[in-house]
Amino acid sequence: MVKTTIIARVSDGLPLAASMDDEQVEMELAEYKGQAKSIFKRLNTNSEPRCSIESGNYIFHYIIEGSVCYLCICDKSYPRKLAFSYLEELAKEFNMSYGNEVDRPGLRPYAFVKFDTFMQKTKKIYQDTRTQSNLTKLNEDLQDVTRIMTKNMEDLLWRGDSLDKMSHISGELKDSAKMFKDKARHLNLQALYRKYGPPVIIGLVILTVILVRYYYF
Repeated sequence: MVKTTIIARVSDGLPLAASMDDEQVEMELAEYKGQAKSIFKRLNTNSEPRCSIESGNYIFHYIIEGSVCYLCICDKSYPRKLAFSYLEELAKEFNMSYGNEVDRPGLRPYAFVKFDTFMQKTKKIYQDTRTQSNLTKLNEDLQDVTRIMTKNMEDLLWRGDSLDKMSHISGELKDSAKMFKDKARHLNLQALYRKYGPPVIIGLVILTVILVRYYYF
């Protein structure tokens, strides 16, 4: 199930809204909410727009829409497709309600705390994975979650991995693939020259000799 939700600004990690959790959830997730703050600090404009980060018994899912990051902490058993569908609904509503105010200078933390009403209502809809609407969402190809990057919190916090590293690597691999393709084409051409070049040259020489003898002798 979705345990808690936090919305923050990407540029500086400023928390804009968060779900109001009961005392038990607050105690249970105190450490993980601290980790969520660390995630927000590592975000930038080059970060993966969708990512899952595993930590202990829970998993963080986030999406970045415009200049805002929407993050939820879920049980590991909760379907990823539902988690990202939930975040998409929040992003759509939040952008409609507060999109023009997000980058306002002097904005205070949790300036849009009233958005909790919509978050709580939406979270209830997504709590039970067996409801007909959620079963339908699971069966629909809303988004290919298998292509969403998954990281480990330990790597992120202690080994210094960044949330845009995979994008950087992906770009490098794409460039390397293009370079390899060009080099392979060049090598193939060289192989063809070595294989067929001498016979073609010899053939041209013989043809030239025959033509010269035919026309001049």
